[in-house]
Amino acid sequence: MSLFLTKRFFYLCTALIAGFVVAFFLPWLLGPMQVLLGAAGLLTLLDALLLFAPGKHKNFPIFGRRVLGDKLANGDDNQVQLYLESRYRFGVQVEVIDEIPHQFQRRDVLFETTIQPGQTQIITYHLRPTKRGEYEFGALNVYAASALRLVRRRFRFDQAKVVPVYPSFLQMRQYELLAIHNRLTEVGVKRIRRVGQSLEFEQIRPYASGDDPRTINWKASARRGGSPADTLVVNHFQDERAQQVFCLIDKGRVMRMPFEGLSLLDYAINATLVMSNIALLKHDKAGLITFSNKPGAMVPAERRPGHLRTILEVLYRQKTKYLETDYELLYATVRARVKQRSLLILFTNFETLQGMQRQLPYLRGLGKQHLLLVVFFENTELRAYLDAPAETTADVYNQTIAEKFQQEKRQIVLELQRYGIQALLTPPQLLTANTINKYLEFKARGLI
Repeated sequence: MSLFLTKRFFYLCTALIAGFVVAFFLPWLLGPMQVLLGAAGLLTLLDALLLFAPGKHKNFPIFGRRVLGDKLANGDDNQVQLYLESRYRFGVQVEVIDEIPHQFQRRDVLFETTIQPGQTQIITYHLRPTKRGEYEFGALNVYAASALRLVRRRFRFDQAKVVPVYPSFLQMRQYELLAIHNRLTEVGVKRIRRVGQSLEFEQIRPYASGDDPRTINWKASARRGGSPADTLVVNHFQDERAQQVFCLIDKGRVMRMPFEGLSLLDYAINATLVMSNIALLKHDKAGLITFSNKPGAMVPAERRPGHLRTILEVLYRQKTKYLETDYELLYATVRARVKQRSLLILFTNFETLQGMQRQLPYLRGLGKQHLLLVVFFENTELRAYLDAPAETTADVYNQTIAEKFQQEKRQIVLELQRYGIQALLTPPQLLTANTINKYLEFKARGLI
């Protein structure tokens, strides 16, 4: 706890100095200025005594505490609350400075408020991390001043705390709640009309009005006897379950590009966590493979209690040097470790058609044994540039080049589809919703 002089005190001192300078030329002002100087000194002393006056809580007449979770969600706005309580007998002006981790590069976490005697206040703000890892919070500094506001008393609440930043579990919970209540359309997930029969037989039940006549089990109905209205039974099916869904995450150079502060790799990691949770909710098995120039993490496709937590911890620990990706190594890993036909969702990025064609033999190899979905990213900054009006010849030239890059992305999609490989070109901010749409589409069409 320390005592600090305020701006109002220095303004008062400046005015007194100016008065004494004038009194040098006008001697009759010297007496009044001396009186004002003494009054200013007494007011300053009184202000300090008010802030340090002994009372029931003489050591901590102001109490402050920072409230936040045990971990933060990467790429999301995480809520932080500052709890303040005044035990003074008079209202105080409070200035709060929170020492947030240096990774946020923010200097605006400063709040001012007034707290009446015995009152409590909660200040809420949000932090958006853009990298996984450990973030260290410092102390919470609270500066209190009386109505005179000549001096301030500092209260320092040492709440040094290291908080890990995990893949976006907030986004995962949002999608999970919406999936449970069949409200995924609110976040861009489409309702998929079922095509074909990707169904497993569950039971026979009595026919009800509205049932598909094609599901009537005529042999079982005939054995029951009686009138047709009472004897008709239908086969009841459910979605095929226990299908394997693997997310393959490229940790190479192409995933380093940032969008809105978040790298493409972290977009893929966040989408993988949500996608794995949705697959488990749909009674499928979720697995994970990461790769770059050397083998990465491997989580077998399972559906057991605590499996999602295992995937979350593995995703949190992923590190990379963003080197060139070895797709031959990926092909060998999948062939050796994934024996059952599975849905492989490959998160990567191709900027040129030639870059994709160099990896095409390995992608075709994966597509022969599994259902492969290649997910790569649209350059939204190029799209914004193309949508802007061209005002000069240089703008026209640059937009022509940008359109060439955009057209090449679309050609990559067509080239992959030509070889029977599913492809998804998506903006980074729509990655999660578009990936879930593709997964649900595949299940509806009976492809997995």
